[in-house]
Amino acid sequence: MTEEEARQLRKENTELKEEATQKDRRIEDLEGRLMSALLCIEELERRLAKDSHNSSKPPSSDGFKRKGKKRPASSKAKGGQAGHAGHTLQRVETPDRVVIHRPSHCEACHGELGAVVGQVKERRQIHDLPVMRLVVTEHRVEALTCPRCQHQNAGTFPSEVQAPAQYGPGVQALAVYFSQYQLLPMERIGEVFEDLLTCRLSEGTLASWIQEAARTLGPTMLLLKRLLLAQKLDHVDETGGRVKGLLHWFHVNATQWLTLYHWHRQRGQKAMDAIGILPEYTGRAIHDRLSSYDHYGCVHSVCGAHLLRDCLLIAERDCQPWAQQMHDLLERMSHTTARLRAAGADRLPPEERDALVLQYFEILQQGFAAHRTLAPPPDACAPKKPGRRKQDDAKNLLDALLARAEQVLAFLDDLAVPFSNNQAERDLRMIKVQQKISGTFRSAEGATAFCVIRSYLSTMRKQGRSMLAALTAVFEGIPFPIAWEPGT
Repeated sequence: MTEEEARQLRKENTELKEEATQKDRRIEDLEGRLMSALLCIEELERRLAKDSHNSSKPPSSDGFKRKGKKRPASSKAKGGQAGHAGHTLQRVETPDRVVIHRPSHCEACHGELGAVVGQVKERRQIHDLPVMRLVVTEHRVEALTCPRCQHQNAGTFPSEVQAPAQYGPGVQALAVYFSQYQLLPMERIGEVFEDLLTCRLSEGTLASWIQEAARTLGPTMLLLKRLLLAQKLDHVDETGGRVKGLLHWFHVNATQWLTLYHWHRQRGQKAMDAIGILPEYTGRAIHDRLSSYDHYGCVHSVCGAHLLRDCLLIAERDCQPWAQQMHDLLERMSHTTARLRAAGADRLPPEERDALVLQYFEILQQGFAAHRTLAPPPDACAPKKPGRRKQDDAKNLLDALLARAEQVLAFLDDLAVPFSNNQAERDLRMIKVQQKISGTFRSAEGATAFCVIRSYLSTMRKQGRSMLAALTAVFEGIPFPIAWEPGT
């Protein structure tokens, strides 16, 4: 072999080695991309496993293929069941208008019957709306001359009569009712007034009425806050909403009889401090596992409905039996306390309570043992990152169930404590409905007015008052008082 041939072979060998190195690099790059794609797919599958029945996502996010419990077939016939009272329209004793239908001639001999006194044989009533129109009341000021000294005396208008032509409290209440309670957009409210009452109502006028109602209700909001601070139970929750296109948070403090809404730029402790209820509250607050609530010295309870959904997620997505067992146990605890509460009891029998608590901690022990078995060993070569190491959802739930056991099981020791925080979630639902209709609040003043008026209306609704009557009282300057029993 000549020197030239050897040189050529060495050159080809070098080129082949370089080509092999490049291929190895490409393979490593493709392996890295494949691993990244697999991790992304796994994360997306974990996200898709969440829906409204196993997480806090709303039902509207489920789409058309929501997984859920199939409703078991019922042996009952469809429609109303035997013994159902029904709601048939009933006749009234004193109708507003009576129309008499009587024959004018005898059917047999065709004689005149006009002078004959008749008797009512049968009555039928039609319930309908009257012709709708505005009733206009004109106020006139008269001038009188004193016959003794010839001094000119003039009457004065009532304080509520301030313009040559204005709407009364009934119209104002109806417009604000449509806007703040029925959540109709302002343009459609104008259409309703034009169709029903043949009057044109501008959006600016309605906006000014909303602000007027909010100002009038200022003292009522202060009273609501004082009453909530005196309650033994306070349901608290928050949800996101947009004000002028930016994300804010709407907070609620509620009981069976009271509701108070606030909004703030932030979600956590800073917002709760600004609202000013939890920093002074000494009763029991019922909420989810948001850590901001832990900064306050009141007694705490964790919402069981949230825990049920979290357990379902771990059981269904991660196939961990302990989570399904915990879900079933919590559900059984809820049914047991509901049954005893309906029977008038104030606490569980000690033996039954202790047996349920023992099962609770036995399931937790099984969960921690299963997690140690399933958890991958820590990678010694992985770079260390500052802060606490990220845990999976199962470990987070196990830690919460153990650390918050007293808060989770509080409803077993006192049947006055509810299992879930559904009261607050029901009160926040109208915030979400408003978002679906309008998308955002156009101004901070509009968001504040909505919280004030909805707080008043929700409280009045819980206390059995008419919404229209309650708003009419606001525009008459005397909002309805808040009925309240201490400790409810």
